[in-house]
Amino acid sequence: MRASVVRLQNESDTPGTTPVTEGGPTALRMILGGRMRRLREARGISLEAAGAAIRGSHSKISRLELGRTSFRERDLIDLLALYGMTDEDECAEFKQLARQANTSGWWHRDSDWLPKWFDTYLGLEQAAALIRCYEPRVIPELLQTPDYARALLVLAHPGEDADAIERRVSLRMRRQEILTRSDPPQLWLIMEEAVLRRRIGGSQVWFDQLEHLIRVSDAPNITVQVLADHVGGPALADGAFTMLRFAEPDLPDIVYLQQLTGALYLDKHTDLAAYRTVANLLSVHAAPPEYTRELVLALRERQPEIMNRPSEAV
Repeated sequence: MRASVVRLQNESDTPGTTPVTEGGPTALRMILGGRMRRLREARGISLEAAGAAIRGSHSKISRLELGRTSFRERDLIDLLALYGMTDEDECAEFKQLARQANTSGWWHRDSDWLPKWFDTYLGLEQAAALIRCYEPRVIPELLQTPDYARALLVLAHPGEDADAIERRVSLRMRRQEILTRSDPPQLWLIMEEAVLRRRIGGSQVWFDQLEHLIRVSDAPNITVQVLADHVGGPALADGAFTMLRFAEPDLPDIVYLQQLTGALYLDKHTDLAAYRTVANLLSVHAAPPEYTRELVLALRERQPEIMNRPSEAV
């Protein structure tokens, strides 16, 4: 499946008048870029002409409109003038949005090792109102314990020293804080049944992870469903995926597909429709959320029996 460029799709909004709630800098850059694109198109100005107005190129305007780079205040002022934006209050709103979008996320301290493609995802994750995820391999990252995450990261990055691994663990744990903030996103996860039996890190780490899953599944903003082995989830979906939905009307839904050395961000209507269909099928075939707790409790009760067997942990 081919990734499309991430672009704003709510064409009916009047530029500069839609209220913007506080979100991550990535989401704010996309909102600002989308509004500037609509202003440019409404005036019939080409990318090339806009680029020339800020002493740049058409590709620079494209990057700005896609939210891939930040607006300098001088460029923003010049473009607003070019697009005929003269209302002082509306111009002030654009400038304020640009200042907010130019701030660094809390994860900026890890920019020395954090891939740019994942930096983008972190910004979107922080701004999402709904995070819908299918995971056929392991406990999803937002519900992992530190020890479980550490065991996975050691496997994924065998050449890194302990300090580097701890930085990765710390970042993952910090991401989870969105689930307990004052306005947490709704988290809807579907996992394969085999995930709950896979003793990553050994039996004790696995047991603690099950305990944590029981605790967090009681949260009103967290829904966890389990897909039984016989259903064949991997036959319904090619692999793990995450769908992000935002409260801001300027932002489209986005499907995130993480790969070994990069990621895809899909926002085409056809792509979104396909993944919504798959997500709905997975949800229908998965057991109701209350089954998750029952299954995890049953696995926990069997822990003494399993602990006495030879370890199968990776």
